[in-house]
Parts: sequence; structure tokens; C-alpha cells
Amino acid sequence: MKPGVLFLNLARGHVVDIDALAANIKSGKIRGCAVDVFPYEPKNNQEQFESALRGLPNTLLSPHIGGSTEEAQENIAQYVPSKMIDYINTGGSYNSVNFPNLQLPALRNAHRLIHIHRNVPGILAKINNVLAENNINILGQYLKTNETIGYVITDVDTSYNRSVTKELKQIADTIRSRALY
Repeated sequence: MKPGVLFLNLARGHVVDIDALAANIKSGKIRGCAVDVFPYEPKNNQEQFESALRGLPNTLLSPHIGGSTEEAQENIAQYVPSKMIDYINTGGSYNSVNFPNLQLPALRNAHRLIHIHRNVPGILAKINNVLAENNINILGQYLKTNETIGYVITDVDTSYNRSVTKELKQIADTIRSRALY
């Protein structure tokens, strides 16, 4: 950064090296800062807030409480159940924090099979082999993974042998498999 900048962090506490920020404020390279997120934040009012930024000149520190407003709580109270219902009804996991994100199209005249597994090579091929061996036509297939989990949604023709779900559950490294509808 060029000398004399004003620094803002309103995103995530861990994206900033707080000690480096404090050193640059003390040296004058950074003219001032405003921060409302920190790598470690107190869990309650009894816990002391510690930061290398406390007491520095031209420094504004504020609590990150945007989610604590009445409006935010109402929005969260509507948002979370709607996401859960979407997952239950469609298999969609869009905006999930710790699960692979899939935003799925609407489905008509088909069935949706869900397969959650450990993220290891070859699972998609095994799923498709089970479907091929059971003469099941794939209408659409969606795969998303993160570091540890794979999530496959397969849309298939409405006529298929329901015992295929048992075979999908038997694939090594399967965590959960089910027919959504």
C-alpha cells in the first residue's frame, strides 16, 4: 500500500495480520484504520477484548454486531428454515457454509437421487456404473465437492427399480444416499 492510506476491515477478522497493521499504524505508513471484525472476539461481556490495535491513534474499533439487529434476526429466522426446506425438497445446498454448494434447476417428470460421500476419486464412476447396470437413464447430474465431502445429485427417468438406492448405499465411502422423490 502507498503511505498514508486509511485501512478498513469489515469482512473477516482472519484476513488481516493485526500485529502488522498495528506496526504500520505506529510507524505512520497507515494513517488510520477502522475495524469491526477480529481474529478472536470475546464470547461474552465478561471476557476481556484484547487487540494490538487498542489505544492506537486514528483507530476505530467497533463490535461486529450487524447480525444482532432486530431486522437481521428476523431475516435469519426466515432465511435458515427456507434453506433447510429447499434442501429437503430439492436437494439444493446453495450458500451452505460447510457442505458443497449446489443450486439445482426445477425438476419435472423425473426422480432425484442424492448421494453424499467422502471426497475420494472414482465415486462418480461407481454411481454411474450402478445406474447403467440397472438400465437407468440419467437426465441430469450435478457434482460438487469440498475438501472432505462430495455431493452428487442425479435426475433419472421416473421408471426405475427402487432397489437401486440400496446399491448406491453400498458404494464404498458413501455417507448417505437416498431418493429425494
